[in-house]
Amino acid sequence: MVKTMNILPLILLVLGMAPNAGCTKEESGTITDPPRVVVTDTTHAIPGWQLVWNDEFNGLAVDSSKWSYEVNGSGGGNNELQYYTDRYQNSYVDSGALVIVARKENYLGKRYTSARMRTNFRGDWTYGKFLIRAKLPSGVGTWPAIWMLSTDWKYGGWPASGEIDIMEHVGYDQDVVHASIHTQKYYHKIGTQKSGNVKVPGASTGYHTYGLDWYPDSMEFSVDGSKYFTAYNDGSGWQGWPFDQRFHFILNIAVGGDWGGAKGVDDNIFPQSMFIDYVRVYKKNP
Repeated sequence: MVKTMNILPLILLVLGMAPNAGCTKEESGTITDPPRVVVTDTTHAIPGWQLVWNDEFNGLAVDSSKWSYEVNGSGGGNNELQYYTDRYQNSYVDSGALVIVARKENYLGKRYTSARMRTNFRGDWTYGKFLIRAKLPSGVGTWPAIWMLSTDWKYGGWPASGEIDIMEHVGYDQDVVHASIHTQKYYHKIGTQKSGNVKVPGASTGYHTYGLDWYPDSMEFSVDGSKYFTAYNDGSGWQGWPFDQRFHFILNIAVGGDWGGAKGVDDNIFPQSMFIDYVRVYKKNP
């Protein structure tokens, strides 16, 4: 006969070790610390850096502990034409990738739908290495972006608290990828933004890794490990460099808009998708 053992002490020990569930700022309406996200993948080491946050999209659905949605048809501040939804039709996980889909359809007064996902209060960082491996949509009228905004807006509304564009692509200028920063002193509406661009052959037919190395005095932008643009802290204070605060990721496909729609929108191209293989965040080792 097999002897049995009393497992009650073990159960009590496990329960005692379980972390307490908490509410986020968005759930409670009060300001609390963001939920702690545990890094589950530690196999992607980079010498001199420590992986502190990642999403490999290996699950069955979008991880709500890491991503939330903006749901609106306000035009994104750029006269964009889509309605951003949280529907499965516009974003889902499939075969190890996040898929964001822009569609031609009538929805709540708009002629297109898409998704705009973000990590605020789920993943927010000041400085580090940021890597995103993605395959971009194509076609006139598409405007995909991988970018970051201030989480706390310490210096005021846009552009005072800053914007970091890690990757932007407009479909009428296929395979040209742009990186930019926007601040009170440097932004596109007054023609002073700091930006660079690079040709990425096959940006919409294969995956490429878009990177940002963010330091207190500079930001270095890269594609597939090759740096092509550096923005520097000019020492003018927050007006020129508000990038001493925490920022969060945004992933989206816009349709049309001031830049994406500068040469119209080709309705024959839809649906169009952006595939994200992974998002990884590293901190510099001491």
